[in-house]
Amino acid sequence: MKHFVSVFLALALLGGSAAHAKITLPSVISDNMVLQQNTGVTLWGWSDSGKKVSVITGWDKKNTVAIPDAYGKWTVKVTTPAGSMRPYEISISDGEKTILRNILIGEVWYCSGQSNMEMPVKGYASQPAEGGTDAIMAARPERPIRICNIKKCSSTTVKENTTGSWQLHTPENVANISATAYFFADYLQAHIDVPVGILVTSWGGSSIETWLDRETIERDFAGEFDLFYLGQPWDKSYGKKDHQWPCLLYNGQVNGLVPYTFKGIIWYQGEANRSRPEQYLRLMQSYAKMMRDKFQNPDAPYYFVQIAPYNYDRSDSVNSYVSGYLYEAQQKASELIPHSGMAGTLDIGEYGTIHPRRKREVGQRLALLALVNDYGFKGVDPVCPTFQSVTFDGGKATVRFKVDKLGLSPMGVMYEGFEIAGADKVFHKAKATRAKDKACVDVWSDEVPEPVAVRYGFRNWAVGSVFNNYGIPAAPFRTDGWTLEEAQ
Repeated sequence: MKHFVSVFLALALLGGSAAHAKITLPSVISDNMVLQQNTGVTLWGWSDSGKKVSVITGWDKKNTVAIPDAYGKWTVKVTTPAGSMRPYEISISDGEKTILRNILIGEVWYCSGQSNMEMPVKGYASQPAEGGTDAIMAARPERPIRICNIKKCSSTTVKENTTGSWQLHTPENVANISATAYFFADYLQAHIDVPVGILVTSWGGSSIETWLDRETIERDFAGEFDLFYLGQPWDKSYGKKDHQWPCLLYNGQVNGLVPYTFKGIIWYQGEANRSRPEQYLRLMQSYAKMMRDKFQNPDAPYYFVQIAPYNYDRSDSVNSYVSGYLYEAQQKASELIPHSGMAGTLDIGEYGTIHPRRKREVGQRLALLALVNDYGFKGVDPVCPTFQSVTFDGGKATVRFKVDKLGLSPMGVMYEGFEIAGADKVFHKAKATRAKDKACVDVWSDEVPEPVAVRYGFRNWAVGSVFNNYGIPAAPFRTDGWTLEEAQ
């Protein structure tokens, strides 16, 4: 009975009093939405009439009937055709009709994370997104890109709905949407030539655990997080910001989107978990599994962004290595999570801001992963070159990368970002150049006559210098197993 009352209180807030509401839809089911093509998509809502709900889809005129449950909630699954530029209508009725208009069929991607995902095309104050002005001014509503930006909401209880409806591709809407998500959609749509919808839910400074539900935290992280506050009124005296507490953003911004049907997930987050790399690796795996389970999409591709280099501690102390361990965790996640991939950013960080401006490259690198892995495009390798092995001989280290047959680039230059250490575990800046073998780099330093370990880009602030032939930066790595405190 308590749940029954809470649902209808929610309906009253969403659409007026329950006595007059009849059909109420979640905010994500709206005019202008994009539905995933060639699949069974889920539509849902609430009705207080007690009558069957009829859903008629404009593309096939098929009438699908749903029976509301004891709480008034109904769900239907409808089959979508191949994507096209043709707009459709959907009629939903329990005696009183609601018509959803200007619906497109195409590809839908779920986009989430913290401030680097949230950063809009217009940028933050004094922190522009490169290319943002051109993207805003070029936006036209007839282009088949649709945008759904979910309003921020943290909650100690699970919300049945969110705030945020689908919008057209206009300059104003593009200006205020995630730059990473937008440039992803822009590049993707230009190449697959069907409508693309981006569903964005993000919050600057949020930790990954706040995007997990209670069941996942209790199952996978028992004893690691205290969930005493769940179900209770939020108290600011708890100290930590509410968007960093486990489950709160899942409750407020994710649960109300379930089970909207999408193709895959892009994720840009990790800065808030930088000091907990081992745990982050496990959290990433749990997050991907939870999202696939919740949205009934076990094979959903999951592409994420390596956090960008930034001079966090503004010193050359041992703490300047902290990001390296998070990079390492992210790289391992891409290997352990099925159907996943990492977009590298080692070449596009900024020393003085945690929000680098080159979001177009980030979005395009994510889109390349999708285009090659999910849409059948060939001829480009979108994967970061990664460390494979190292040998030491005559005072020199030779590092082999896992890279496509065209090898590493550029050739004939000295690479930056390599460090080398001897048995004393003290790292020194090293010289490095591509070896005769195009998949290898030779690394040496006059200060380390007998090297035993090599690192590349493993600091908070680093500048990527090694790429594959398609401009994809090599991932940071270390060859040693030393802890943060051991290696200076």
